[in-house]
This record gives sequence, structure tokens and C-alpha cells, in this order.
Amino acid sequence: MTTPVSKLAQLRELSVVVADTGDYEAIKRLQPVDCTTNPTLVKKALDLPVYAGLIERELAWGRQQAGDCGAVVDEVADRLTVGVGAMLAGLVPGRVSTEVDADLSHDTAATVAKARRFVAMYAERGVPRDKVLIKIAATWEGIQAARQLQAEGIDCNLTLIFNPTQALACAEAGAFLISPFVGRILDWYVARGQTPASIDEDPGVIFVRAVYAGFKRRGFATVVMGASFRSTAQVEALAGCDRLTISPELLEKLDADCGPLPRKLAPGEVDKREEAPVDAARFAAALAADPMASEKLAGGIATFAQDLQALRALIAERLAA
Repeated sequence: MTTPVSKLAQLRELSVVVADTGDYEAIKRLQPVDCTTNPTLVKKALDLPVYAGLIERELAWGRQQAGDCGAVVDEVADRLTVGVGAMLAGLVPGRVSTEVDADLSHDTAATVAKARRFVAMYAERGVPRDKVLIKIAATWEGIQAARQLQAEGIDCNLTLIFNPTQALACAEAGAFLISPFVGRILDWYVARGQTPASIDEDPGVIFVRAVYAGFKRRGFATVVMGASFRSTAQVEALAGCDRLTISPELLEKLDADCGPLPRKLAPGEVDKREEAPVDAARFAAALAADPMASEKLAGGIATFAQDLQALRALIAERLAA
């Protein structure tokens, strides 16, 4: 009798599966290759028993510091971010994606400085740079920061990808990985009454398939990692994509389903013909002509920044307690 194979197991044969969570127990249970941390997840960690020792240690450190309270709060936030990431790094064979402050998204020099600092902080905790991915919003300034960091051997995950020219600029900058947001693209169209009739007409799925095909055709090494999924159908429609970062809820559903999971994406022939590289003017024009991409990029940065402010506010409250 043949043992049923779950869709999650089948997916792992086609794509690298990443957990879109910093939930320690979920990562232990689901065993993804990579995982992520960000201000929202660190804020949640403040109430999880597994992180209690780390939280108390860093809060105690913060209470001993003199000087500007805001600077101390920011430093504690960074220490907690890296501390959570270091714990998660011990659970996965791959990497921990760590988000640079969203309020630096339009500042190349500050983004580079913060990324270097995170890498150094991880190293102090015994986590080498090849276990870390620095997550940066894919603004023009963020992409230029990634160009510098990649040249230094610091791998970057350029996130909030919604536009083909934006994705292309990331690959030309040598980014290790990009994260096109499948679900957020769909959300924008559904909000305007444009619900797709089938999964193959889902605009987020169509976008990632096109980016993947374009990268493979041009021989780019940049990894395409589909992100922000709303359903297992979206995940299944991108089976074969380099990587897929999936929430624990959807991972559980895929693990419980033993139906067939065919490959949907595969690299084709490479055609490295010379094409003019994306410059700042072309990048700006492409985003300006794409209201979905420009709105979702700006909105994503604003949401990430709000999450960071919420984390800092909670830390300030705990330090004062």
C-alpha cells in the first residue's frame, strides 16, 4: 500500500519552502529551510515564554543605559530583533531574513549602515553572515543599498516587489533574493471589483510567473521567492518557483492535503542578449505609470514603519515599568 504524500512534502521537492513567521514553536514543528523576523514578529515575541530570558536580559541592559531615551529604545529594538533572529537561526538549516528599519527605506547610506550593524550583531552572537538575509524595501534607494551590500558579501532580500521594472532593477543590482507579494497584488484588484475567475488569472500569480520566466531567460542568479499568499491555491499555482515563503496556517493546510501537486514553473532556455539597464529615471517612470505598484510599495513601507513604531513604543513602556 502506497503511503500518501502531502502537498507540502511534494512542494518541498519543487521549491525551497520558507516559513513566513518568527513563531519558534511553529518553525520547530514545520521545519522550513529559512524563516524571517521583523518588528511585528518581535513585538509578538515579547509575550512568548520561549523568548522570556532574552526579553528580560535586553530590557535589563536597556535600563542600565544612560543618555537619550529614544536612542536606548532603538538600540533595545535592534538587540531584540537580532536576539530573536539568532534563536531562530538555530532552528533552520538556511537563513533568517532580518528587516532593516522601514523608516530608512529612502536613505541608501543609512540602510547600508544598519545592515552592516545587524550583520556585526549577529556575528557577536555566533551567527555568521551566510545565515542572514538583510531585508530591504525595493525603493530605488533600497536597491542601491543592496548593490553596495552585495558587493561586500552581505546578501539581501529586496521586498515589496510589485512591478516588473522594479524586479529587474533588483536583479541588475545583484540582489540575492526578491520577494514579490502575490496576495497584496490580488488584494488591490479585488478591492476594485476585479476578482479573477480562476487561479491562472490571478494577477499576483501572473506577475510572479512572468518575473520568474524573465529572470531565468536572462540568466539572473537572483532568487525569486513568492510571498504574501492568501490561499493554498496561490501557492500551488507557483509550485517550482525558486522559493515560497508561506504562513504556518497555509503550511498546515498543505501538510494535511495529500492530493497531487504538479510543477507549474520551470526554467527555460537562457537568452543573455544585451539590454539597457534600469536607471533611476526609468525606475521612477515605471512606478509612476503603475498605480497598483506605487500604492502598494508606499503602503507596505508605511505599514512596516508603523509596526516598528509600535515595537519601540512597547519597549519604551516595558523599560519604564
